[in-house]
Amino acid sequence: MNKTVSLVMAAVLTAGSLAGCSTTDNKEPANGSGGKTENKGPLKFSVSFPITSGDGYAQRSPDLNKDKWVQRLNKLTNTELDVRLIQREKMSVLFAGNDIPDVLGSLDMPTGKDMSGSVEAGVFMPLDDLLKQYAPNLLQKIPKAAWDSVSYKGKIYAIPDYLTNPSRRGTYIRTDLLVKTGLSVPKTVDEFLNVMRAFKKLGVENPYQMRENFKYADVILGAFDVLPYKDQFEKQGDQVVPKFFDVENTQKALQTMKTMYDEGLIPKDFATISSTDYSKNINAGKAGMWSANVGSGLKDYRTSIKAVVPTAKVDVIASPKGPEGKGGYFLYAPMVRAFYVNKNVDKDKAAGIIKFFEWMTTEEAAKFFSLGVEGENYTVDNGKINYKFPTNKEETQEEGFRYGTLWMAQDATYNKIQLGLNQDGQDILKAFDTVLTKEGLPGIGFYPDLKAFSKYPDLTPLGDTGPKLIIDHMVKMIYGKEPISDWPKVIEEYKTKGGNEIIKEATERFNSKDGVSMFKQ
Repeated sequence: MNKTVSLVMAAVLTAGSLAGCSTTDNKEPANGSGGKTENKGPLKFSVSFPITSGDGYAQRSPDLNKDKWVQRLNKLTNTELDVRLIQREKMSVLFAGNDIPDVLGSLDMPTGKDMSGSVEAGVFMPLDDLLKQYAPNLLQKIPKAAWDSVSYKGKIYAIPDYLTNPSRRGTYIRTDLLVKTGLSVPKTVDEFLNVMRAFKKLGVENPYQMRENFKYADVILGAFDVLPYKDQFEKQGDQVVPKFFDVENTQKALQTMKTMYDEGLIPKDFATISSTDYSKNINAGKAGMWSANVGSGLKDYRTSIKAVVPTAKVDVIASPKGPEGKGGYFLYAPMVRAFYVNKNVDKDKAAGIIKFFEWMTTEEAAKFFSLGVEGENYTVDNGKINYKFPTNKEETQEEGFRYGTLWMAQDATYNKIQLGLNQDGQDILKAFDTVLTKEGLPGIGFYPDLKAFSKYPDLTPLGDTGPKLIIDHMVKMIYGKEPISDWPKVIEEYKTKGGNEIIKEATERFNSKDGVSMFKQ
């Protein structure tokens, strides 16, 4: 293997003296790892973060190392961070130059494409012993599935941001409209159809809001457990195949959606509705039910729709169950971000870095990242926290940088402290605890991706989008341009156009336990 690594950025600063993560000298480290700092200076290390769509605040900063939140984090943890951002697309360029920071943030697993073979090449150090010695709380708090996601050949190579609940998406309903119908919350597919029909009689334009490629519009595919995504393979006989190989349930799902189309329960142009138009229709009060993320969606939809329909009431309900009692959406990978430690970091400095991550598990850290600074971002009145929630895009992005970017090794399921401060947030927490934890469809995934995917782009599924070949046939069948009974022919076409090679590789890797991820609740 070519050991020239294509990874990330960040100039590596000269190693400073090791210091525990304390706010001042001569105190116990804030991470609780024990030991005195003995008047040593701040721990200096470089750290990079992968740029995401919400990083506008950080990207506008002329010098992140002088940013107030970075400076405050330095003070809290007795560190001196050299903070950099890197686009995923440019990681290989910086990696080729061997410009690797002390701590590399990535959105990918050790063997993923972004990491470019770096872990296999020995660019980063295994962290098992350091974690056991300096971060016992971190080891215990992060779920095993997340640790497994950042492991290679039985060794832990990164510290992850993680999900304690991999079920993220939910089914939304206009409860005010449901009350008008006199019907109960739908629990089965048949009841779901009946509620949509009742919404249609009330004059609701889109009883269920669909959009192109079934993206955020796959509740029926989920009810029949035939989601066509990259982590939705299953064992069928002695082979590992995509779930849409289940002919009977795929045909039932397609027939249900064709009924929805024929009866006008979904938009006639659903196959070309963009994400923008999808959101516009919902926010304009034109939809009765839809599918979306729950973490921030509930509050946003309530606010937007009430601005148009003041009497509107929006809630998250259990997704409709199919004949086998299944329902919901795909499960997200348990790892959200991962932080790798450069193998060239010396022993003492590495220990300090692990203590820094251990501090991230403390109440002090959670309060800082979630709420900011008392008197500036929030006040406390008789024990009640009054938080200044963002009121514009810039403030939202700044908040996101503080708790979404700088807070490492965090549970990224939701921000529990913030959500607990108002009714919308409490309803989101309730939806996660009482609805989403009980649904979500398990499946088999492969990391890195199956090599055969790169050879057959029309057969390649994404995280929440099916292969083009499959989606095209599904759409034609719902529109009535192809008979649903021809689904076995679609599978044969898939096989002959490269699917047999995909299935062969998937089965071999599953049997040899080569990069197999079992997505389950």
